[in-house]
Amino acid sequence: MSSIFTKIVNGEIPCYKVAEDEKFLAFLDINPNAKGHTLCIPKQEIDKLFDLDDDLYLGLMAFSKKVAIALEKTVPCLRVGVAVIGIDVPHAHVHLIPFNQMAEMTFKQKVNMTKEEFESLAKSIQANL
Repeated sequence: MSSIFTKIVNGEIPCYKVAEDEKFLAFLDINPNAKGHTLCIPKQEIDKLFDLDDDLYLGLMAFSKKVAIALEKTVPCLRVGVAVIGIDVPHAHVHLIPFNQMAEMTFKQKVNMTKEEFESLAKSIQANL
């Protein structure tokens, strides 16, 4: 069975797309820890980060860095944190979370955003890529 992320890659489920190339996709997390919380994934469904071959792993990290730089230009923050948890969805993914305090990196604190806020934010990040 396809993961929810594969369904997003295939266009079966909509997302607030931030960046995309032939191998990777970045989109806003719909249950964000902080404004701008973004997920970067390989389009190929592979369960665990360390199961990626070296080229795909390094490509995901380079793609994530590009997105993180755009996030930092878009969302006021002290820095963009990186987390790889991989429990909720069996598809390797990197969390990029703009944060000003550690609580925003704990996955316990969440922010609410409207559809319009998500759409506007995604466009703003895209503009800074």
